[in-house]
Amino acid sequence: MTARYNVLSPEFRNDPYPTYADMRRNAPVCQVDPGGMWAVTRHEDVIFVLKNPELFSSRGFGLALNPPWLGGNPFADSMITMDPPQHGRLRALVSRAFGTFSMARMEPHVRAFAEQAVAELPLGEPVDVVPPYALRIPAFVIGDLMGLPLSLHARLKRWADLITGGVTTVRPDEHDRKELARGAVADLRRYFGELLEERRRAPAEDLVSDLLAAKVDGEALTEDELIAFMTLLLVGGIETAVNMLGASLVVLLERPELWETLRADRSLIPAFIDEVLRYEPPLHAVPRTTTAEVEIGGVKLPKGAALLVMTGSANRDESQFPDPDRFNLARPGPKNLPFGHGVHFCLGAQLARMEGRLALEALFDHARRISPGPEPMAWHRTLLVRGPGSLPLVLHST
Repeated sequence: MTARYNVLSPEFRNDPYPTYADMRRNAPVCQVDPGGMWAVTRHEDVIFVLKNPELFSSRGFGLALNPPWLGGNPFADSMITMDPPQHGRLRALVSRAFGTFSMARMEPHVRAFAEQAVAELPLGEPVDVVPPYALRIPAFVIGDLMGLPLSLHARLKRWADLITGGVTTVRPDEHDRKELARGAVADLRRYFGELLEERRRAPAEDLVSDLLAAKVDGEALTEDELIAFMTLLLVGGIETAVNMLGASLVVLLERPELWETLRADRSLIPAFIDEVLRYEPPLHAVPRTTTAEVEIGGVKLPKGAALLVMTGSANRDESQFPDPDRFNLARPGPKNLPFGHGVHFCLGAQLARMEGRLALEALFDHARRISPGPEPMAWHRTLLVRGPGSLPLVLHST
């Protein structure tokens, strides 16, 4: 390799998988542009990093998401950026909200909304399905969990984008984009602060009221901790599900025979979703920071090295997944890496899978087939996540 890989180049952002394969073969642990972070690309090494938080601190997440020009980012202060034992204490506060009992209780409500959203999609004419389908359903689910009004749902994805990708992809000279990100942080803090004050006066049956009543080591959460929690729920609840739903439709457009198979046998939908999450995962990288000198994949890294743990590459690693670039509905074995690994395994994994299943079932009831729209789709990809930014298609009734 004569030049460093650039993980934000247009070519890479459009299709990162050939570059991932080249990295795994020739430079499985290497520095990449922009910024010289160390990319870890092989499945074995990715698992090693994620399973050892004492060597690879999640504080790297906070550093990546809170550059000096931003002036603070509540997502960077959330538990996703924390290490044990602090992470575990905070995680316990919300774990019950995402358990099996809670999911079963939520399912009829989510199903009804998915059916309503899909029923409003036009038949026989082009529609970009990202806003009215892939975004609308997850925004409703997380908004409902948090007790947010429907009028706010359209702003949730914009906030989530600007405080994540709108931070990690900004170049030093892009002052307008910096201002947009700073504005999003200010808007989010202001709104969540007002919502907390509302719930203090009049608690409701929602996650925000539960957080206000919660205690960690006998003490209530501070205002900043509460806003950080809410921001994590917002980002985690929207980004994964939106990109998963969009990627599911990309796969179905490319493989019409799968549409027929799944429409005829709905029991295959969970396996389909799991393979989508491996084949075209929403999360492609997680930042970490080394806490001591350590060797990974034969490369010695110094203490304080910034890492990009390339889960998107690990999901296509041929040593773990035979013929990894082929979508295989019958692929055996667990494929949980799209939701992380170890102590930071995504709490919302079960919720995201439920949303995907119900959204697809509703779509199969609404349309007999789909075809590409007249305009090309566009990928939305940041340093950390990837998914369709726009996806024009036509839903057919015959």
